[in-house]
Amino acid sequence: MDGIHDLGGKQGYGPIEVNDDGDPFHEEWEGREWGIAQCARTPGITIDWWRHCRELIMPIDYLGRPYFDSWAQTDFSTYIEAGWMTLEEVAGGKGGTDDAAHGEPPAAMTLQQVLQEDHDHAHRFDGDIDAAPAFSVGQRVVTASHGHAGHTRLPQYARGRTGTVQAYNGAHVFPDLSAQGIEVHQHCYNVVFAASELWPEASGSKDKVCLDLWESYLSEA
Repeated sequence: MDGIHDLGGKQGYGPIEVNDDGDPFHEEWEGREWGIAQCARTPGITIDWWRHCRELIMPIDYLGRPYFDSWAQTDFSTYIEAGWMTLEEVAGGKGGTDDAAHGEPPAAMTLQQVLQEDHDHAHRFDGDIDAAPAFSVGQRVVTASHGHAGHTRLPQYARGRTGTVQAYNGAHVFPDLSAQGIEVHQHCYNVVFAASELWPEASGSKDKVCLDLWESYLSEA
């Protein structure tokens, strides 16, 4: 999706803060939100659909909210859709008394149990497909020059640019379709771009940018 959330590589938004104190959370509620997000997982909601929902946040909200606040907003929307709570309960700050009005709640688990389960039963996104890879290591490729209405992992700053395949990653779940509830595996490549190819003002720079990109994002140069 093309939107205000895709700010990578764009100018005019000020410098990136690199002197962070290293703390993962800057407010107590941020840690709680992260914990809730791990423990209250909505069945049938993929990470790509969750990202798509987050990308639907209105620009003034997206730019004005703290990072984990937009997480909370996205989580609430998926919880409401799943029937775990209502919009009125979220707005009022407390749950209702009619349990029959709610869907089947998630199984109660501690954060430690969730993290252990993730460690023991890590979800895999790679898989085998019959089609042979269209590109090979060392081949020059051009990225698609257009976006679309849904979720995509091809950033705007890298569209219509020429790079070189430097590694083949195997076939992985294609996020653009995963966000629509369709699980399809597609070949994925690590593509390296000269910084000057992405940003004209980087002319003469030796810097390079590497991106993992799915096959349908690419064509032969």
